[in-house]
Amino acid sequence: MLVSIDQSCHPMPLFVEVALPVPMRQAFSYKVPDSISTLPKKGMRVKVPFGRQQLIGLVTGISDTCNLAPQQIKSIFELLDDEPLLPDSLYKLTAWAARYYFCSLGQMLSQAIPVALRKGAEISSNTTTFWHLTQSGRSASLDTLKRAPAQKKVMEHLLKGELTQDEISSLALSKSALKALNERAWITQDERVNSIDLSWREKLELDEDPLTLNPEQAIAVATLNQQTGYHCTLLEGITGSGKTEVYLALLESVLSKGKQALILVPEIGLTPQTISRFKSRFKVQVAVIHSGLTDNQRLAAWQQAKTGEAAIIIGTRSALFTPMAFPGVIILDEEHDSSFKQQEGVGYHARDLAVMRGHLEKIPVLLGTATPSLESLQNALSGRYKHLELGQRAGNAEKVRQGIIDISNQPLNTGLSHALLNEMRIHLDAGNQVLLFLNRRGFAPALLCHECGHLHECDRCDAFFTVHQSLGEIRCHHCGNHYAIPKQCHNCGSTMLMGQGVGTEQLANILEKEFPKYPVVRIDRDTTSRKGALEAHLNAIHKGEYKILVGTQMLAKGHHFPDVTLVGLLDVDGALFSADFRAPERFGQLYTQVSGRAGRARKPGTVLMQTHQADNPVLRELMHKGYGEFARGQLNERKQALLPPAWHMLLIRAEAHQALDADNFLSQVAELLPQNEESEVIGPMPAPMDKKAGKYRRHLIFQTKSRNQLQHAFEHALPQIESLPLAKRCRWSLDRDPQDLL
Repeated sequence: MLVSIDQSCHPMPLFVEVALPVPMRQAFSYKVPDSISTLPKKGMRVKVPFGRQQLIGLVTGISDTCNLAPQQIKSIFELLDDEPLLPDSLYKLTAWAARYYFCSLGQMLSQAIPVALRKGAEISSNTTTFWHLTQSGRSASLDTLKRAPAQKKVMEHLLKGELTQDEISSLALSKSALKALNERAWITQDERVNSIDLSWREKLELDEDPLTLNPEQAIAVATLNQQTGYHCTLLEGITGSGKTEVYLALLESVLSKGKQALILVPEIGLTPQTISRFKSRFKVQVAVIHSGLTDNQRLAAWQQAKTGEAAIIIGTRSALFTPMAFPGVIILDEEHDSSFKQQEGVGYHARDLAVMRGHLEKIPVLLGTATPSLESLQNALSGRYKHLELGQRAGNAEKVRQGIIDISNQPLNTGLSHALLNEMRIHLDAGNQVLLFLNRRGFAPALLCHECGHLHECDRCDAFFTVHQSLGEIRCHHCGNHYAIPKQCHNCGSTMLMGQGVGTEQLANILEKEFPKYPVVRIDRDTTSRKGALEAHLNAIHKGEYKILVGTQMLAKGHHFPDVTLVGLLDVDGALFSADFRAPERFGQLYTQVSGRAGRARKPGTVLMQTHQADNPVLRELMHKGYGEFARGQLNERKQALLPPAWHMLLIRAEAHQALDADNFLSQVAELLPQNEESEVIGPMPAPMDKKAGKYRRHLIFQTKSRNQLQHAFEHALPQIESLPLAKRCRWSLDRDPQDLL
């Protein structure tokens, strides 16, 4: 709601401190015009002048004095709210996060409010406008409106009953006709206060009976239900062990007490099935928040949560900041997933902030996964988190059979070994589905000249172009650079160009020829970019319309395919070798998650890996001991190497058109940071991809034994770093607790 500013005198000058969405780590002072109808409060939005532009910020403080010279003080243009947007707990959370991630409060606050509100949208008022006929309108003759068809149309609709303003818009009724009829006193409008439906808080109704829990699930639910106030629990359950059923049982207890639940999932692709699971169990309003919705849809869901009308809020990373009128529990499904870490802008981690939010709101937080991140596992093993385990598959599902196909010196048909093709035939002929996992979209990972061996490389990055046959182009997956597929080699002019390696597009094409009787579906970012495409593909898979499923990581996460009995992992070797210290952990999680898609119902499942590294210790340990023991072994290795989560890391990235500028800047930063037994500075060094989008990239790593040491040391150094002359000659950013070093 826009609050008008009138010009009658206020007895004392009033000033506000405003947090703006700019990287400067400070608040900005503005004068409030002489008299306003609503006194500004902390957390309200204001529109203010900033340089040559107008920005929307949030009030962080109110004062009757200001240190600026009178000629420097500008006035706010508008006060956009009549009450604070965020509850105190979320305001404290953003303030804590701004300090932890070394960003401005304005940047963090802008993460915490919906995009529509950041752009200045009004929060829809708590009233609805209704149009209806007056007494004289009811007795009027429509024959007098023969020459005014638009007015006649309005009257005909209103004779059937009153209409809301939204219904008037959707029926495309003329505004000028409404105005004319209103002036004739034939129709009138009135405003009515909307009633917020909180009936779910009085009596919770179920749409279906809960499943009978197995002993492990029952113990987990009983333990969770006994907790009061803030607790963080890691629910470590093997794939197919029925973690969702534990969430549903916990929700029943929380909702029946009249409290709301916030459920975070890593990918938009997982929200449709999560929503349907929760909607089919509970007769309550479910609000959904993710980037696939329009700004207005997200704002409407945000308001439903804020008023308490939505009992369950389901969303991806950004939904973490959704206010709840009656906070009850926060659940993170697949807590290990790297999608919970924001990579662009402020690099916050939704899991860590969810734990802090639970602490501030004094509510329990549940982290569920089959493959815990080493950070959460360490917290659970050290007793900081409660640790619950589900070790058996729910229902009658059997453990999967695992095997390695050694492809050294073996002939391959577009990346497929004879052994895997034969195994596929057996499963397909038995009427089952097969899932092939290849984490490389496109037709081929590189374009090779058959005559001179030249590989076509992106002219802006240290990376090869990926061939996308169906789009007729070569595309860089790092900077988006793309061209039509060349007819001749850029090096020698030969026309003998061929795709090198296999991507999901090429694999799907070959499988259609190899198995003409069995329909193939490809699921990756290219085939699911259209709205609703992923949902349509998943529904078709469940109906059995497709027998062979080819996909990237999108297929590996959380989906339940009861007819999939064979899972094949094609490019295992590429995942085993990486410059990133998290590579073994990531591969372990990926392998376990993909394997978990096989044999989830009553049919036994098989998982096969194709590799040139049949004796690799990581593979052997994962297969024979499972992820749990493998992860505990990785934790010990990290402790010995003084790597996270044993030590705490801050990654400083710099990029510049001249490599020397980035190098020199980070060298000066390194001199400002302590180096001793409990803190370490590594670098500057080239990033794993030295050049990206035409700029040279350099890294500097700062590590400390304790989190507080890192906080204090870097807070002390940051003002000096920002004042370095070289800081203006390159683009630099900070990544606290980095999830990848690329």
